[in-house]
Amino acid sequence: MKLLSKRLRQRLQLYIFDKNSLMKKKITTLKMLSQELNISISTVSRALNNHPDISVETKKKVNQLAQTMNYVPNIFAKGFRKHKSNIIGVIVPNITHYFTVTIVRGILEEASTQGYRVIISESNNDISKQKEMFNTMIQFGVDGILASLTKMTKEIDHILPILNTVPLILFDKVSNKIPCTQITVNDEEAAFNAVEHLINIGKKRIAIIKEREFSYISEKRYAGYLRALKEYNIKFDQKLVLSVDDISLHQGKRMASILLSLKERPDAIFAITDSAAIGVIKTLKKLNINIPEEIAVVGFSNSINSTIIEPKLTTINQPGNIIGKNAIKYLIEEINNEDENNFTINKTIEVKTELIVRESTFKINSHNI
Repeated sequence: MKLLSKRLRQRLQLYIFDKNSLMKKKITTLKMLSQELNISISTVSRALNNHPDISVETKKKVNQLAQTMNYVPNIFAKGFRKHKSNIIGVIVPNITHYFTVTIVRGILEEASTQGYRVIISESNNDISKQKEMFNTMIQFGVDGILASLTKMTKEIDHILPILNTVPLILFDKVSNKIPCTQITVNDEEAAFNAVEHLINIGKKRIAIIKEREFSYISEKRYAGYLRALKEYNIKFDQKLVLSVDDISLHQGKRMASILLSLKERPDAIFAITDSAAIGVIKTLKKLNINIPEEIAVVGFSNSINSTIIEPKLTTINQPGNIIGKNAIKYLIEEINNEDENNFTINKTIEVKTELIVRESTFKINSHNI
């Protein structure tokens, strides 16, 4: 407080301890700072932004007073003036999903490095809430939006107008109907690798548990499954293809029971999520079916639970952190695009995955340990 006059220090003490001021919880503004220091609002603003035209002494006085009066810049007002908020909106179906958490962590880390704040919202796989979230992000004045769509997203009328407003990048759950940058894992190739692994350990009746046809990701993984069967001359059996609306642990249990009721049981099951695969394992264990000798199981995502279940689950590892960081990098690149009237950039970036082989497909013998 050395640089402040005695009179001003007294006024600040009154300001800090005045009961009425505390009760009203007034937000400190640039105008209030300028009145206390008897200088213009523009001088205060430039001092806070370390403008070279402002003297060192004035900058110290302004910053000292701003700290004492708990001044916090209004990022929305600042963004309005500069036509840039340095805020990115993120919309996800379910924030508690392990894979989503890893993506969000990557987004937050990279955004911080690039000097951006992030607003995260959850659609809960509700299409009407997703529409609301897109509108809210625009109202907040975000510079761009990263979105993972609900699995029920069929109509895209509420998304297309966004492309003419701010840059939009889709990640994880995407749609080939929307002409924008999309970041996914190599779903088809990953599924091919999973089924190829099952074929290489001698499995010939390989079932798949997937989502119904409206799921873009599910269909890509199904395409990988079909390609592996075809390439290795494994006969396709429609009875071994089960589709559900909710690819969950519960459905994994139920689908496993259906597959076990077949006259010709499968000798392997590929589920397009770890949750469903773990449900399969629970049912097989309950019925004392040996895994992987009688039936091998493969999942997708390498969730925490894949190493907790016994036997540990063979699965596809998705590098969520890398997806999140790439999403931010590409979005900022589009935000900084000089052609402000063209936000529509249509390209797909596929992040490579890795097959993690564990006990649900490969029995570890004691002499190998």
